Amino acid sequence: MTRQRIEFIFLNIGHFFDHLFMLVFAAVAALVLAGEWSMSYAELIPYATPGFIAFGLFGLPAGWIGDKWSRQGMMAVFFIGAGACSILTGMAQTPLGIGAGLFAIGVFAAIYHPVGLALVIHGRTNTGMALALNGVFGNIGTAGAALIAGFFIDLSGWRAAFVLPGAASILTGIAYSAFVLKTRERAAAARAKAADEAAARAARAPAPAIDRHVLMRVFAIIFFSTAMGGLIYQSTTFAMPKVFDERLSDLAGSASLVGGYVFIALTIASIGQLTVGYLIDRHSIRTVFAAIAVMQAGFAAVLLQLSGTAMLVTCALLMAAVFGQLPINDALVGRITRSEWRSRAIALRYVVTIAAMSLAIPLIAWIHARWDFSVLFFVLAGAAGLTLTAVLMLPRISVVTGGAVAAE
Repeated sequence: MTRQRIEFIFLNIGHFFDHLFMLVFAAVAALVLAGEWSMSYAELIPYATPGFIAFGLFGLPAGWIGDKWSRQGMMAVFFIGAGACSILTGMAQTPLGIGAGLFAIGVFAAIYHPVGLALVIHGRTNTGMALALNGVFGNIGTAGAALIAGFFIDLSGWRAAFVLPGAASILTGIAYSAFVLKTRERAAAARAKAADEAAARAARAPAPAIDRHVLMRVFAIIFFSTAMGGLIYQSTTFAMPKVFDERLSDLAGSASLVGGYVFIALTIASIGQLTVGYLIDRHSIRTVFAAIAVMQAGFAAVLLQLSGTAMLVTCALLMAAVFGQLPINDALVGRITRSEWRSRAIALRYVVTIAAMSLAIPLIAWIHARWDFSVLFFVLAGAAGLTLTAVLMLPRISVVTGGAVAAE
């Protein structure tokens, strides 16, 4: 197995942990903690907000350090730091302690997307399938949060849902560090050779630059659509354990069953991400993106009043469309940015994403306290409609930049 493939495996595991850590609390709060601490669901979930703010806020410095120092070094910091903070969160005794622990997790979890995705993209011409496959592992982490939390709640209590994954992440970080140290010299030699070859190609065929106005327009659309996508993604994944707890009462009578149904729905939905990854390597991103936005709006609208098996199936279809959007914006960023500042560009995109995601937590609490989740799905259908409007304004461009091709 090549060094690149081994590192890709580590990066995929990292994406799994990243989303797992950020959503364990959502399942714990929905399934047990509110009752144990005599708080309503709407009162408890705002304590997750500081973690998601940190998840976005610290992405920019993480990307800058990754570009200037070492992306691989930052990945080791991610594994070990997020794992340690998860263990500490599992020891919290009060809601304030939980909030502080989730904030600390968010600081280290912020490292992954600007640094890990830059490593996934690096050296690849067709990035769609690589991003999609990596994204599937993130989806499994999202789905696994409810499953793992539900399993440990029924087996030994909610604290184990934080402590054991944290310990596993630390061990993975140690293994990754050993791998990096072992391959550093060979990697440096390979990078030097690749840089020489790239310079020779550039000398033979200089890359044209993207028009500044086109670049600004593309980034504006990326930032807007990723904000709407972040709101939809966070709202659906965070609220799903509670939605299933309320609307699958005939099928799911325990925390493990609720978590199991969430896991099944989100794992099946990952097929959408792989499908989109395949399509954007071969077809217009604008066309694929528009179809995804239409699906999001349609399935969210259908979910307004559904329950039982019909709700479960439709929710899986909605999440397939939600997950399908994830590789699109990253592929666009990868195609119009140069390697030397790509981590910072991805980080900036994720600042916008996480800012929107942070708004989802108080939105869910506010809606759930006053109405029901039908109102939430109505709001998400509207957000998907706005995404479609923005996507239809994507320009048609074809340019080589930093060794990558952007085509619309």
